[in-house]
Amino acid sequence: MNILELISRCIRIILIARKPTEQELGKVAKITAIGIVVIGLLGIIISLIFAPLGG
Repeated sequence: MNILELISRCIRIILIARKPTEQELGKVAKITAIGIVVIGLLGIIISLIFAPLGG
């Protein structure tokens, strides 16, 4: 793929893309927040498990 083809594809994607609605943006924000909380809780649980083991 040469650079002109890449630029052409990028321009096509930009022209097709649209802004998300408020509902879509809210859903994405909620899912992202849930993911962050789950990963944080998993980290806390792992640290609580390994703390008494002298880690």
